[in-house]
Amino acid sequence: MTDSSSSSSAWYQVKLKFFSKIRRFVQKTTVSKRCETSSGGESTAVELFVNQENQISEKSNHGNDDINGILQKSVKRLHFGSREEKAEAAREIKRLAGDDLRRRKMMADLGVIPPLVAMVGLEYTSDHRKLAIQTLLELASGTITNKALMVEAGILVKLSENIGVKELAKLECAQLIMSLSSLVNVQFPIDSSKILPLVLHILKSDSTVETNILCLTTIYNLSTVIENMGSLATNEIVRSLLKLASTKEASEKALAALGNLVVSSMGKKALESSPIVPECLIDILTWDDKSKSQELSAYILMILAHQSAMQRTKMEEGGIVPILLQLALLGSPLAQKRALKLLQWFKDERQMKMGPHSGPQSRRLSSFSSPLHQEDLGKGKKLMKKMVQQSLYRNMETITRRANGDSNSSSKVKLLVASSSSKSLPY
Repeated sequence: MTDSSSSSSAWYQVKLKFFSKIRRFVQKTTVSKRCETSSGGESTAVELFVNQENQISEKSNHGNDDINGILQKSVKRLHFGSREEKAEAAREIKRLAGDDLRRRKMMADLGVIPPLVAMVGLEYTSDHRKLAIQTLLELASGTITNKALMVEAGILVKLSENIGVKELAKLECAQLIMSLSSLVNVQFPIDSSKILPLVLHILKSDSTVETNILCLTTIYNLSTVIENMGSLATNEIVRSLLKLASTKEASEKALAALGNLVVSSMGKKALESSPIVPECLIDILTWDDKSKSQELSAYILMILAHQSAMQRTKMEEGGIVPILLQLALLGSPLAQKRALKLLQWFKDERQMKMGPHSGPQSRRLSSFSSPLHQEDLGKGKKLMKKMVQQSLYRNMETITRRANGDSNSSSKVKLLVASSSSKSLPY
């Protein structure tokens, strides 16, 4: 009897707390309308809880009353209703949440996020889980606070439970995970070990470009935090990123994530151990229509080649030098800069392998500074100019004679050559 009365008392306290929130919400709305009437529409702090429609006309005020009534009823059903009533309430909340950011924040204050997170669990049907994910996605739009509340309510654990479920809403799930992963930008702690398995599962089971981009964005967001490198620098993650980097539609996002990974020692080792590195990265350098991908690939190759003779040897054997020469001529300014840097490294390494020149070569090089050699060099230049003029004269005379058969062409060519200045020659 005591247990029954205590449980009833606890249930009564929950309901009392809930309806107190509803009452405060209604009171704030009423006070805001009075402030609007008395102040002639001036902004007050209370009006932050009122929709923008209330500031336009009396007609919109009536519409807002209807919305508040629907919202109160939906919140009540979501907390205390049956499964079908919760599903209906989630549909209404999803519809209302898409209209206004302030309303989304108010819904979070009314406690709609924990029951929606609970609906993502396996005890609900696939349709209910999909609807809950879609509703949470709407509530997460544009508000960091709501995203943080979802993480604290255990959404990552609930999503992890769905790995391997055939009816998993992959696109919606990828959208929600990507939205939540943006919390790393405000230093909110995100457990990447709960996100990455689900991301990999989605990548393997859904090959659409849109889903791949969402998953890659999630990985990129996580890769911006150094604490996540341990869970990211795995062969499976690197293999998936390299595979997607080889597709032009997803290459930029995949290469950006690899660029963050390669700067860490763990990420660099994972890349170096891949059997398709550096060949796949060298191939990306030939994508003339993807300048951003070329720049990112060149950056990763620079990190791999730096202080690694083995990687430079593999790159040279993979034919990187002629590709770098082409990129240095035709690439974007940043790609050109990175290609020239790599080429300089290969040039310096070749010179080190060649070693110092032999004795006769060094004596011949040192003779360039002697006065006697300077005089011989001047005579050689004059002789070369004379030979070039004679060759030019003969070639022009032959071409002209064959073209028009004119017997006077020889004299014309002589005059043309004689009047030409030797300064125009590149010698």
